[in-house]
Amino acid sequence: MGQLFVISAPSGAGKTSLVRALLETRPNLLVSVSHTTRSPRAQEVEGRDYHFVTPLRFQELVAQDAFLEHASVFDNFYGTGRAQIEEKLRLGKDVLLEIDWQGARQVRGAMPGCKSIFILPPSRAALEQRLRERRTDSAATIARRLADASADMSHYREFDFVVVNDHFERARQELGEILDGGGAGLRSTRPQVVNLIASLVR
Repeated sequence: MGQLFVISAPSGAGKTSLVRALLETRPNLLVSVSHTTRSPRAQEVEGRDYHFVTPLRFQELVAQDAFLEHASVFDNFYGTGRAQIEEKLRLGKDVLLEIDWQGARQVRGAMPGCKSIFILPPSRAALEQRLRERRTDSAATIARRLADASADMSHYREFDFVVVNDHFERARQELGEILDGGGAGLRSTRPQVVNLIASLVR
């Protein structure tokens, strides 16, 4: 059986870039492709980044209990297909699931053997800068994401591990340690994280 890893972060923490870097060097690691009702962004490809579906189709899948977890985020719906995760794990593949903290809570309840990781930015200023540099959201959306980031980050203790994405390569290496069964020094309860959260959550 493979291992399921659940990764969450506030928007702009660099989660997607870190996951892509991991996938480049780990052929046995697969990323779960979620369903979403939001519109594709530039460069996004159906079936690679997301399964893009209509709100009606999404509700049909919910009614069929087809999702391991699902949630509403920024006025759009996201869900993880139950069957696709279970099949990959049976084949001995490690699966990486990128979802928000609400979805992570659902997955931990459904699959308690998973390992959960939360990624934090090094500061609020860095978080805002990264959101602006993406150039994919309006100013109003960025303001909303920043306002919601505090609520997201306040749930970090629900996760097994916390990685601070201050230096990208170091963060990638720390994620790799966790995926390899280590990461004892990266537990979410360590004092450094408690101190950082005090400056991040307002």
